[in-house]
Amino acid sequence: MTLLFNISHQLLGKTRNQLLDNFDTIAEAPGGIAKLRALILDLAVRGKLVPQDPEDESVDKLLVRIQSQKKAIVRTGTVPKTGELLSGNDAHEPFLIPSSWIWTRLGNISSYIQRGKSPKYTESGEVLVISQKCIQWAGFDITKAQFIQDETVPSYSLERFLQPGDLLWNSTGTGTVGRLSILPAVLKNKRIVADSHVTVIRIVECLPSFIYCWLASPHIQQFIDQKTSGTTKQKELNTITVRTEFIPLPPLPEQKRIVEKVDELMALCDRLAAAKQTRDDLRQKLRGSAIAALMNAETDDALEKSWVIVRDNWQTLSQDPKDVDDLRKIILRLAIRGKLAQQEVNDEPAEKLLKVVADKQAAHPKKFRKPKDLSSIEDVEKPFELPFGWCWCRFTEIGQLERGKSKHRPRNEPALYANGSIPLVQTGDVARAKGVITTYTALYNEQGLAQSRLWSKGTLCITIAANIADSAMLGFDACFPDSVVGFVPTEPISDSRYFEFFIRTMKSTLEAFAPSTAQKNINLSILDEVLIPLPPLAEQKRIVAKVDELMQMCDQLEASLRQSQQRAEALAASAISHLTI
Repeated sequence: MTLLFNISHQLLGKTRNQLLDNFDTIAEAPGGIAKLRALILDLAVRGKLVPQDPEDESVDKLLVRIQSQKKAIVRTGTVPKTGELLSGNDAHEPFLIPSSWIWTRLGNISSYIQRGKSPKYTESGEVLVISQKCIQWAGFDITKAQFIQDETVPSYSLERFLQPGDLLWNSTGTGTVGRLSILPAVLKNKRIVADSHVTVIRIVECLPSFIYCWLASPHIQQFIDQKTSGTTKQKELNTITVRTEFIPLPPLPEQKRIVEKVDELMALCDRLAAAKQTRDDLRQKLRGSAIAALMNAETDDALEKSWVIVRDNWQTLSQDPKDVDDLRKIILRLAIRGKLAQQEVNDEPAEKLLKVVADKQAAHPKKFRKPKDLSSIEDVEKPFELPFGWCWCRFTEIGQLERGKSKHRPRNEPALYANGSIPLVQTGDVARAKGVITTYTALYNEQGLAQSRLWSKGTLCITIAANIADSAMLGFDACFPDSVVGFVPTEPISDSRYFEFFIRTMKSTLEAFAPSTAQKNINLSILDEVLIPLPPLAEQKRIVAKVDELMQMCDQLEASLRQSQQRAEALAASAISHLTI
């Protein structure tokens, strides 16, 4: 036996060293500290965190002592007698444990396992009641406890009053099942009970903090997912399931060593988390300063310098690919404010462009819809000051803005689609597009087309129902229903891409107009009122080219950050797999 312990000691020493050697590698991966905490608990409950000692009192003696104490407690009348449970060896063991450990059942080492009682609450009283709100992974929070009515206190049997060291396990709720706390010793003089959402587990002889390690470990979290009953909205872990749950039990001295090591390593995780938070806060401040400099640049030279700083240092300013979306938004905001492309004194002013467009639209009055009773642009407060040569306008002044069509009811009539070849684009296709729509929901046939309208490739599509103000350009000729608005500019404006950039910057503003109903929507008149900053035609083309160039750089930044994350995740996964074998 001593030889086996020596071999085990050597193997454990290697595992512990590997864990410490890979701590930083795992911690730096996305979600790495949470993975570290789970790994620590996994190694702890499988006997791989601290060495076994042949001098420890055997776990068999511990079990005998537990049973003796449980009988003594029953004789006092403070808890009812429970039926004997099956042994821990009557089913397939979840995993191998050291030879000095034993599999048993949670009920075998507990004097009391019971769900709390539904209370009658009051604003003040003598007895506190613990609810699932008090039990958080971050720790036990007594401030969220309420009171029970004093007149109901006699209805609580003695065993229902909590004792320091009781394990409190959220056993029912939405997204809270499995959260766990230990009632702290500082509350020993308080009279406290649990409500019906909390299962109380009172351990005999063993360390509650070791049992906590098991119940908080990944093994039990998987068990909860398998064993909880109920709908996805409300899960429930019943008392019988808790009592009969298997637990790997080491000798008591080893339980103490495990808990000490877990506390030591969890404290290290806390320090790593605090250091990471400090770095993230600093990174966020630096990123905010860099973006502010970009947004507030007054000259082309200042803008170029600010952009170079952001571009060349983005991987220092951010480690999350999602943050690149903020950069994309900044680029578009700069674009529609005239801060992205250079203004040229020889460009024909936008006002002259508007006059040319107005003359062409006046020549075809039936083709262009005129909105009703729009207030004069001069009388409307302008969102920001425009660069020289720009002017404010509305969609109807520069092109055709119309809702799509799908007149037939029901819209899913099979006769509209049989042997179809004409793409039908829906709001989801627009929402999924990244600038250009490349998918369609269905194919109309000629009958379907007859009750709809075919829009040409390059049409700007704007959603006004379900998804509000998502926008993209049609990548092919297609139909769409009246939940999508189409915009086609009037010559000499031939490209809608600048206006698609503009709509992206307006998404949150337009969403605010949608009523808070199950099916959110806005109407065409809201789009009619939107003021558009119109650059000279030549500058529109320079803006589009510059946006394309910078968006490509954003794509490269995002890909680079994602690759870095994937490398970190792969390294962490490799380290964890070697430690958990």
